[in-house]
Order: sequence, then structure tokens, then C-alpha cells
Amino acid sequence: MPHESHDEHPAHPVDGPSVPGYGPARVRGSRRKPRKKALRYVAWGALGLTLVGGGGVAYAWQHLNGNIQGTDVNAALGHDRPAGQRDGSMNILLLGSDSRAGTHGRYGSGVSGARADTAMVLHVDKSHQKASVVSIPRDTMVERPQCTQSHGGGAAGAQQAMFNSSYQVGGPACTVKTVEKMSGLRMNHYLEVDFKGFQKLIDELGGVDITTRKAIKDPNSGLSLTAGKHTLKGEEALALVRTRHGVGDGSDLGRIQLQQAFIKALIHRANTVDPLSDPAKSYGLADTATKTISADSDLASADKLIGLAKELKGISPDRTDMVTMPVTYDAQDAGRVLPLDKASHRVWTALRHDEPIPKSATKESVGDRTDSPVSAGS
Repeated sequence: MPHESHDEHPAHPVDGPSVPGYGPARVRGSRRKPRKKALRYVAWGALGLTLVGGGGVAYAWQHLNGNIQGTDVNAALGHDRPAGQRDGSMNILLLGSDSRAGTHGRYGSGVSGARADTAMVLHVDKSHQKASVVSIPRDTMVERPQCTQSHGGGAAGAQQAMFNSSYQVGGPACTVKTVEKMSGLRMNHYLEVDFKGFQKLIDELGGVDITTRKAIKDPNSGLSLTAGKHTLKGEEALALVRTRHGVGDGSDLGRIQLQQAFIKALIHRANTVDPLSDPAKSYGLADTATKTISADSDLASADKLIGLAKELKGISPDRTDMVTMPVTYDAQDAGRVLPLDKASHRVWTALRHDEPIPKSATKESVGDRTDSPVSAGS
């Protein structure tokens, strides 16, 4: 099997060099086989605008619409896609890109372009009161389909490619296509935020409360937290979700646990904000959110985002089930993981039928074997 070129095996993001991979290699008998609640802020901004009233409303609304960057995923992918959900449930791909654009080297240098550093499939059930989130490790070796590039060219498919390279070679549409191929689920939408945008959102919100069960220190991401309660502002929050060397086995799997815990904390924090108490702040949140997130073209307007925010309003942290796609260590490369095909199929099948993910589906996965050192709230 041909090896991929260097640019298809991008180096680890510069939150530090890889420690001895993911852990002990496992012997295989054969070769390999060929940020969501920001939406609610947009709705809050709309309420604030209504209270302000007057001709400024139309201007401000137009301003919010002008902030949002959209990608026409449907045009890029065509008709070769899984069938959509018909029971009222929906699937949204949440992406955190590792783009350093506009950060002036603050989060590392020598990294060009962007990759899907964080990817989560958010499945909202047909009642829109419960959700399941499946994190896809960025270092998972997957079959990457052929993709169309933004400049009009094509990116060849690969039988074995690191998952986060899909964004690098074909942008968000290619990542959507890769996820749809591996899961058999059609993504209704995608939402994306980069390093700089994530930090701005958390600062505008006023910070997020977490509790650490033990001290976490990672000189590569810059995070240093004692055990106990903390309110993380933007810079510390970004360091937390980028941390890998201070938790677990030093791999992306430990970082995913931190990210999942932080999302629950973010949901909890968002639920405590009263949009009617400070219309100006509500609009500020909406302005920041629409400036810092990117979406598919079907969502790239303030009214569409508000409609989605209303649909997601009833989902709370205790109604959100978070898992990592079942994976195992790659015996041929200690810095990569491989999908557990049967277990992953059970996860995706449960979502396709709008059912809870069975706990037994992740039992053998190396991604869900330890408890997160971080919990929501303070």
C-alpha cells in the first residue's frame, strides 16, 4: 500500500511534539484495510435588537448577516450522499480548525493552512430535547474520498489518510464528505470556529466555570491549573481544549475528554445568561458569534441561525451524551488510531435510527477508558 505524501500526514499541531504516541502498540495480524451554544447568542442579539427598536434594527440585522461566512456544501458534494433523516432528528458537524490566521504566531509557527483539529458529530433527537455527541479523533486513519477543492481542482482520495487532513486538502466540504462516508449519516449542517474566534467567544461570554479533579500542567499549550474550581477566560479556555500532554496518555484521546467536559460547562454557562437583562451585551454576543463562526450556506444568515438556536434551546448538559468514536491504537504507527469497525458501526447505526448510543459500543475503545479530570461548573 503506498504511503501518503508528507502534506497528507501533517505534523501534530504545535501544542507540542508528540510524546511516545498513543501508548503501547498492539499487535495486529494483518495489514491495514484498504462550538453550538454560540448560536443561542445570535438569538439573544435578536431579542436585544427588538427591544432597541427603530431603524437601527434593520441596519444591525444586516450587519449580523454580513458577518457570517458560508460554504455551499451541497454544491460541492452533489448527490452522492447518504439519505437525510426523515424523523425530525438532525446531524450537525462541529469543527474546530487549527488555523493560526490572525494570531501572529501566538499559538505556534511553522503551521500553514488549517486542519480539522476538533470534529464532533452532534445528533439532535427528533424531540429536539436530547443530543448525542460523537468526537472523531483527528489522528484516526480513515478512507478519505475524492474531494473538490475551493479553487476548482480535485483532491485525490486515499485509502489510509489521517482524518484531519481532509480539511487541509479540501476544506470543510471535504471533511463533511469524509464524515458522511465513514458514518453513513448525512450532515444537515456544519459549524466551525478557529483558535482566535473561540477565544473571543469565551471572553465575550465572561468566562466558563470548570472544576479540575487534579492539577493540570502542559507547557506546550500554556495551561497550568491547580486542582479545584476555576473560571476560564478565553486564553485559558483555549489552552484547556488544546491540552494533550497534561492528561491521560498524552495523546489526542485525553484532549477529547477535556473538550467534551468543556462543552458541557459552556452549555451550563450559556443557560445562566439572561438575554433580556442587558440587550447591548446580547447584541455584542451575537456580533462576536457571527464574526467568529463559519457555517454551511443554508445556515449562513442570522435568521437561520436563530431558528436553529430555538430548536436547540431545550438541550441541557444532562441531556447530552458524549462519546468518542470507538478506536484502537495503530500497531504500525504509535501516533495514530484505527476505527473499531463493528463498534463504530453500532454507534452510527444508533444515531441513524435516532436511538441512544449503547454503552457497550464503546466498551473496547481506548478513547473512553478513563474519567475526565475536568467537570462542568464551579
